[in-house]
Amino acid sequence: MDPVRREALEAKGPSYRPRTRHLDAEGRPRFVNRLIVESSPYLLQHAHNPVDWYAWGDEPFERARRERKPVFLSIGYATCHWCHVMEEESFEDEAIAALLAERFVAVKVDREERPDVDAVYMTALQAMSGRGGWPMSAFLTPDRKPFYLGTYFPPRAGVRGAQRGFSELLTMLADAYAREPDAIAEDAERLTHVVAASLGAKAASAPASLSAVDQAVTFASHRFDAAEGGVRGAPKFPSSFPIRLLLAYAARTGEPHPRSMATLTLTRMRDGGIHDALAGGFHRYSTDSRWLVPHFEKMLYDNALLAATYLESGEPSLVAVARTTLAYLAREMRSPEGTFYSATDADSVVPSGAREEGYYFSFTPDELRAILGDDAELAAAYFGVTDAGNFEGRSVLTSPRDPDRIASRFELDGTALDACVEAIRSRLLASRQARPSPLRDDKVIVAWNALAVSAFARAATQLGDAQFAAIARAAYDALIAPMRAASKLPHLLGASRASEGFVDDYAFLAAAALDVFELTADALVLDDAIALVAALESRFVDRASGAYRTASSEAEALIAAEVPLRDGAVPSGNSIATLVLLRLAEWLGEGPYRARADDLLRVVRSLLPDRTPALEYALLAVLRAESLAESIVVVVPEGRGALSPHARPFVDATFARLSPPTSVLVASEADLATLGDRIPNARGKRLVDGRTTVYVCTGGSCLAPITEIDAFRELLRAR
Repeated sequence: MDPVRREALEAKGPSYRPRTRHLDAEGRPRFVNRLIVESSPYLLQHAHNPVDWYAWGDEPFERARRERKPVFLSIGYATCHWCHVMEEESFEDEAIAALLAERFVAVKVDREERPDVDAVYMTALQAMSGRGGWPMSAFLTPDRKPFYLGTYFPPRAGVRGAQRGFSELLTMLADAYAREPDAIAEDAERLTHVVAASLGAKAASAPASLSAVDQAVTFASHRFDAAEGGVRGAPKFPSSFPIRLLLAYAARTGEPHPRSMATLTLTRMRDGGIHDALAGGFHRYSTDSRWLVPHFEKMLYDNALLAATYLESGEPSLVAVARTTLAYLAREMRSPEGTFYSATDADSVVPSGAREEGYYFSFTPDELRAILGDDAELAAAYFGVTDAGNFEGRSVLTSPRDPDRIASRFELDGTALDACVEAIRSRLLASRQARPSPLRDDKVIVAWNALAVSAFARAATQLGDAQFAAIARAAYDALIAPMRAASKLPHLLGASRASEGFVDDYAFLAAAALDVFELTADALVLDDAIALVAALESRFVDRASGAYRTASSEAEALIAAEVPLRDGAVPSGNSIATLVLLRLAEWLGEGPYRARADDLLRVVRSLLPDRTPALEYALLAVLRAESLAESIVVVVPEGRGALSPHARPFVDATFARLSPPTSVLVASEADLATLGDRIPNARGKRLVDGRTTVYVCTGGSCLAPITEIDAFRELLRAR
């Protein structure tokens, strides 16, 4: 073992447990490859494979060119179930590792660490096969151009019914590359041109309009599952149905059906196994059509976005889900520095010592009886635990769609049932926490953390929750510190070898800054948002379209540059940037920010007609651009921020209605005088008779001041 790897291994300390079956008699790893020096949890998972892995960089491609070998590129992430399966079946297999070493140069990439690399080869995979997913298995020429791509492969023919396994595929592709390198290079060149065209963008002559939103809502209604919510069929991803767009559209138009589609979807997700009935929070997606059996990963971005969505529903029973989801993030996913970890795994160690998906989150009737005794029967009825189970002989916990039936069966009223269930939930959670827990990916990704900050800040503003406010501010301060210090963001906070931030990091943190600004009225935070947008303008603009590229102009040049436009599990950087620009225009006055938002909306129009939800957040920006956005300025006798007790009745009234986009600013006369240098609607705002005073503003004009809460409520109803 070379000294660098030995030193990195020794630095892990005596408690380190190598993730491999290849151990010597003393429990030390037989193989230590180059990934041992990396900081990515995903790459470190593979540090003891017998595969001679490289991390992404120039060295492996230079070696491939020198030795005239193709490159095998494997892309995944730390909590990816099928990535683990392929690792155990293929990358831990010494014969396959030897074949890779003999005929390829092997490179491993964490897609969450390098989304720019992932976007290029995922686009190639989708162009070649019409589908995507992880683990991604890509075969490249030494100049990084793809010629063959796939996802998971069984290790050998016959495994899982495969006619050709990974071993046979390696041999076939290596033979083809040795026999016809020029033909393969030509194929790779053609595929690269397709990728570059797919990742680029163009602008239309006019911005997208409300007709695009109307079409998207109509399309969503055609795909709607009227029984289970979301899109008909399976699997069911929360991001596959435009819930936030439907809520916003209903608020603008008053049409009931879009809202009913959104709330039914939120209700069915809450009651299904995709929602963690014990700890709160959501798993990644449902494998069936009823939100019942999930894929058990929990992602930070899913939970941040869903918390914000449940909050926006305005319905008390659904807003409660936002609270428990945020409580889960604060309790289980928060770092000592106040930031948030990325994800937890689907797999965990079971009593046999093996790793299995879903065991940690599921129960059997016998386990309930051992934990709960006489309460086991009620728990089984309420949470849907049966002898047959709903997942490999075990039961994923759900919530009853008809709790009154459960209450009647056990001769309880609703209040007594709720109290019993809460006590049972607490005991089951404590028992579950005694099990070996799933792996937690402790990367701190700036963009995903910014989504969490937005969710906590919005919840604090809407609900008046001081604890949520403190959590939002602590995380925000940690995320923005590098920007304030060096005018740049990293993509990963605290990583030893983090690249510069991508468009998502800057755009999402700018959105979070505006949410924290509305919560706190801190002028420095507004300046942060302005600085983050200025960084996007100076380093990320794609000259061909006017939109923003994924990576900055200073980043590594890949075979193609992505201009992210379509929303997926995470909104595109351009969608969120457009919303940020519109919000800045609302606060700071029409002008350059609105003009840049219109530039991006021209690019959105060039994509139409498209299928929602690929443009959900872009269409939210269209809706905002076409709405009369309100600014509620609340002048308080002292203090500032939405949690001010002087302002709470007015803030509560604002969020009690379903309305078009509304921004809230709570500050004293002195603070507003300072903010008035930048915010036209803050200028000249005064207390009336020394009392809390509210100004409702649209565009550059404000209505007469109001000091009575009843008069304010009546004004909101009238508007």
